Amino acid sequence: MTTARDIMHGDAQCIGADEPLTSAARMMRDLGVGALPICGVDDRLGGIITDRDIVIHCLAEGKDPARVCAGELGQGKPFYVRADADLDVVLDEMMSHQVMRMPVVDNKRLVGMISEADLARNLPSDKIGALVEAIKSGPADRAG
Repeated sequence: MTTARDIMHGDAQCIGADEPLTSAARMMRDLGVGALPICGVDDRLGGIITDRDIVIHCLAEGKDPARVCAGELGQGKPFYVRADADLDVVLDEMMSHQVMRMPVVDNKRLVGMISEADLARNLPSDKIGALVEAIKSGPADRAG
């Protein structure tokens, strides 16, 4: 059985909840990613912030990204999968929440991230097609 831990990016870096969005944007640029987990000092997942969140909920509203903290946009209960979850469970979670990225936790601590591309490399094309359709038909404004 292939698990989330087997395909995840284990080097996921977090942004602190009190860090400004300018720092989040620079991290995304430097890491070449479109989303960052928001974590506390204990590596516990507190949310997710995306590049889209920064644009829609900060810049488009005329807010100063140097004064808005990542935690302000990463509201709500974050979705995640356990590191030992089977890939079908990961796929089901991503489809049900209509997200392109899923944090992976072990003992309540963030250990990695799984993207749509990670699943595409490890699942049959029909399953990936179902994920793409679920995400495409979802709400226009969602984290993940």
